[in-house]
Amino acid sequence: MTRKGRLLLFGSVALVVAVGVTIAMSIERFVPPRRVDVRPPSPQPPPSTAHITATLFYGSLDGQALVPLRREVPLAEGVVAQGAHILRAQLAAAPPPLVSVIPKGSSLRAFYVTNRGEAVVDLSREVSMNHPGGSLMESLTVYAIVNAVIANLPGVQRVQLLVDGREVETIAGHIDVRHPLARDLSLVREK
Repeated sequence: MTRKGRLLLFGSVALVVAVGVTIAMSIERFVPPRRVDVRPPSPQPPPSTAHITATLFYGSLDGQALVPLRREVPLAEGVVAQGAHILRAQLAAAPPPLVSVIPKGSSLRAFYVTNRGEAVVDLSREVSMNHPGGSLMESLTVYAIVNAVIANLPGVQRVQLLVDGREVETIAGHIDVRHPLARDLSLVREK
């Protein structure tokens, strides 16, 4: 190709490029840019917490017995953490039509298990201060807690109850809780 031919080819390509750029810039002015809606991704639901099914104990409608009820309780790692979840569920309000045998305002202060397989449940002072009294009601309170721990934690055979970090003789004047207690199903009535 001759020099004149190369210059003509180069000039033609340059002219086509210049016309293309001019057209593209003109189109931009007359055609609004396409909006791209950039939204943050929708929040993912929180991962569901694993649960176990635990047997908890509530008062019967007539107030004369404990009724076992299977409930979902968050799964925890280790016996102590699992026991604390079970006790918090037990201390919570009872599902209707059952009634709670735990005095209102009672809370779990601490929970641990000894190397002898005895659980220690430290409850807030409301368990005694707000207790309605009576030997049957006190028995229901004590054994709802004791039975819930032993029924759901393999290896735990006895439960020591403390109130406000101290050993006490009774919760409400009738049931001796100075020593660890074993499970007592004599108060339990199936639905």
